[in-house]
Amino acid sequence: MHELMRHSAVEQAHLIRTGAVSASEMLEASLAAIERLNPPLNAVILSLAERARASLVDLPAGAPFAGVPLLLKDMLAEYGGTRMTEGSRFLQHYISPRDSELVARYRRAGFVIVGKTNTPEFASKPTTEPELFGKTGNPWHPAYSCGGSSGGSASAVAAGMTAAAHANDGGGSIRLPAAWCGLVGLKPTRGRNPLGPDYGDVGAGLICEHVVTHTVLDSAAILDCTAGADPGAPYCVAPPARPFAEEVGVAPGRLRIALSLSPLTGTPVHPECQRAAQAAAARLDALGHHVEVAMPQVSAEQFNDFFTTIWLAMVAWAIRDWARRTGRTPTREDFEAHTWKMFSFDAERRPSDLLLAIQDMQRMAREIAPFFARYDVWLTPTTTQPPQPLGWFDFDPQYPRQATERMSDLPRFTAVANITGQPAISLPLHWTPEGLPVGVQLMGRYAEEATLFRLAAQLEADAPWRARRPVVS
Repeated sequence: MHELMRHSAVEQAHLIRTGAVSASEMLEASLAAIERLNPPLNAVILSLAERARASLVDLPAGAPFAGVPLLLKDMLAEYGGTRMTEGSRFLQHYISPRDSELVARYRRAGFVIVGKTNTPEFASKPTTEPELFGKTGNPWHPAYSCGGSSGGSASAVAAGMTAAAHANDGGGSIRLPAAWCGLVGLKPTRGRNPLGPDYGDVGAGLICEHVVTHTVLDSAAILDCTAGADPGAPYCVAPPARPFAEEVGVAPGRLRIALSLSPLTGTPVHPECQRAAQAAAARLDALGHHVEVAMPQVSAEQFNDFFTTIWLAMVAWAIRDWARRTGRTPTREDFEAHTWKMFSFDAERRPSDLLLAIQDMQRMAREIAPFFARYDVWLTPTTTQPPQPLGWFDFDPQYPRQATERMSDLPRFTAVANITGQPAISLPLHWTPEGLPVGVQLMGRYAEEATLFRLAAQLEADAPWRARRPVVS
């Protein structure tokens, strides 16, 4: 790892601001890291080196992250004049006509966009192995999955190509790869970050935008730069009482924390993932918090039904929306078999099925809400499995349901926060005996990212993880 890339984004910004290094030196360090580290991982699928160099001449003066390199996930975040594929052959020649509001805010904050990262087709899998660009490896073990759907971003940051990378999350796609790559991954409150101007709401509010980082402070400070509704947004979240970055280091007080080692669906959980949450619970207890085993009571069958319906609708919507935007007719040859199958399944459903699924999702959110009147934070494993080898999610004709079950089961803990709209953060607090990272999730009350940042920073100070380095770094 290049020495400058060992620094957090906040530290990189400070080095540039104080003149210790120039923005050009920081950029070249990132580009050199990508050139050296990307070949064994395949995390970055589009280099924007020349455009990044050209952008240095008009960095916004006084911006908090002026000159800090940033990677964009190749999904939703449009950067005008550059290709965006969302991992699909159907979009391999699409050029974004303008910046999305989120990217505009990154640029106003001074970030220098250096490239785009790999993602599964339309972010529809919890692993990053698209046919269009190929598989992305995990820096801790390149033959293992980095998770998904923001796997390219997580792999790149974990390896040290940049200190932060854009990511998005519709069922765990920030937190799953953060957990498998040893990073911090926050899914903010629904509506905290903008999706405009092209979207107001994606997937009935399931989708949120943010970043993956090495540190809690980076996650908080970047959220300070991007948070807030854009014109026409369907959700408006109350702004924080003070900048999120100022919460890092503030004592969280004695919190009531619920611990669950199994998800609402009762899906089996790997012992290493349970050990991770148990160890975190013991640590939190030692820090003075009240921790007890508890779980909301909801219908697992209902959970499976409505979440499947909404996800099938989202994939079908993505295909139809892009067909409309590009003026092209989608064909089977344009998509992976898994994606086309989801598209076909959706065609068998009635329009009212989606509205019923949304109703059931919102009902479950209301059923879970009283749980957070009793507890400040809900502690769980982030994933039901530790990192698995590349190909683990592949279709096997001998076991036709296995791939679908594995993809559905992995995000059982994370999907709850997408359903309720609440913030949740994954922290790298555990490693397997084989040296693979395992994440622990903290879920907070609606619009209370501040509590999560305080508690996450307390854990980061008590069990620091930045000194750990993956094999590829």
